[in-house]
Amino acid sequence: MKSKTTPYFLLILLFFTAISNGFQTTKKQPNIIYILADDLGFGEIGVQGQQHIKTPNIDALAASGMRFTNHYAGAPVCAPSRCVLLTGQHMGHAEIRGNDGMKSRGDVWNYEKVSASPELEGQRPMRVGTRTVAHLLQEEGYKTGIFGKWGLGGPTTQSTPNHMGFDEFFGYNCQRQAHNLYPAHLWHNDQKIKLDNTIYGHNTKLEAGADPYASESYSLFTQKDYAPKKIHEAAINFIETNKAEPFFLYYASPLPHLPLQVPKKEIEAYTSEFNNEIPYLGNKGYLPCRYPKATYAAMISYLDKQIGDLIKTLKAQGIYENTIIMFSSDNGPTYTGGVNFTFFESSKPFKNGHKFTKGSLNEGGIRTPFIVSWPGYIQSGTTSDHPSVFYDILPTICDITGIKTSIKTDGISFKNTLLGQPQAKHDFLYWEFHGQGGQQAIRIGPWKGLIKNMHKGNTELKLYHLVKDTLESNNLASKHPEIVNKMQMIMKREHRTSPYTNFQIKVLGD
Repeated sequence: MKSKTTPYFLLILLFFTAISNGFQTTKKQPNIIYILADDLGFGEIGVQGQQHIKTPNIDALAASGMRFTNHYAGAPVCAPSRCVLLTGQHMGHAEIRGNDGMKSRGDVWNYEKVSASPELEGQRPMRVGTRTVAHLLQEEGYKTGIFGKWGLGGPTTQSTPNHMGFDEFFGYNCQRQAHNLYPAHLWHNDQKIKLDNTIYGHNTKLEAGADPYASESYSLFTQKDYAPKKIHEAAINFIETNKAEPFFLYYASPLPHLPLQVPKKEIEAYTSEFNNEIPYLGNKGYLPCRYPKATYAAMISYLDKQIGDLIKTLKAQGIYENTIIMFSSDNGPTYTGGVNFTFFESSKPFKNGHKFTKGSLNEGGIRTPFIVSWPGYIQSGTTSDHPSVFYDILPTICDITGIKTSIKTDGISFKNTLLGQPQAKHDFLYWEFHGQGGQQAIRIGPWKGLIKNMHKGNTELKLYHLVKDTLESNNLASKHPEIVNKMQMIMKREHRTSPYTNFQIKVLGD
């Protein structure tokens, strides 16, 4: 005789099975890794036409995701670009609008004094109460970490990573300290970590009488503890430690920012390709280097290997499929310190060199590589011409994670672009920069407006059609006064006077 209670047991079993399956199929929030190269040019990776430098892992990242061709940094130099990235405010509103070493504190470039006195270290801090994308993710339950270069407030200020939304920090607090990739110390949160390296000045030259063609003459500049290696190890540990919960990893690599330094075995892969190299003796700043072209190429390839290792770690931990990876650069390539930007065509297809790349609001100074990988969501091997910028990152991350925030941002989420859906677009993109003579720039559709030499009272806006004139060489302002007038009105409206006098531009009414 069959039991009358059997159906009830079956119902209970089905009920709990359904609940269990529901829990198993519920996806946790995606991990987010934002990789920021330092001074990497638009044309310095293989997927964007580089012929001399090998970047197979970055190229593979692009093949697995989406490559943006119209992406812009927040500013043409380090600190303000990072401020824009973290706060979602463009350069007319951002707190930090330039690299400010705050020299009034003392001898901030003396590495021995800085090593003994943290008060001399770091750049101008963001104000107390500043809200960052890391704060928002932290409050949403994410573990947040930054590994690499900070540059937004010294170790004795309230603008360190741990005060700005990051649970863990390992790397350089100060941009000046990053002018040596074999530094005397790094920071782990608020603790100084001493490295097994000798302290020497950032402009140290070869010893008198040393043979510039002898590799041993450069031994001082290749020591034991290579900072990018230490930083990478800490980032890998962060991933492995936090694999069970959603995390945000801001991987702010110091590479390939000068000086020309990388472990010797990495250089060997390129010395045979660049025969008869003439040594760089430090006459244009930074440190001497026996093989400048091979070293610069090796620095970018070293970063590429680290990115490959990050992806390998994600796969080994079983979390790659639930991780978004974004890769970009904080500004355009450098033009000094022994880098042969002409040989590498660093900012191709844009104008190369001093006053057109790093430090400049020309395309070569602010148009940067941008690649996003999101398995299962982004169609592999896609390319987007959607105009986007660093201040879009905060709203995009909020959109992806469902975070509701009252933070006023100048950005627009590009989540829909990633998903292949209809996308809202900016009416304009805006920049200003007090450096290199004072500059202001705006982009509306294919049109770029640019003003330079503002500290000399210049207000003339030059107009370029970026689709037809990537080199920004044909000024069309006289032929399109209506576009010029529209741009000038927007530029006036978007500028807010900085409370810091060294970021101000008098011709704008500051």
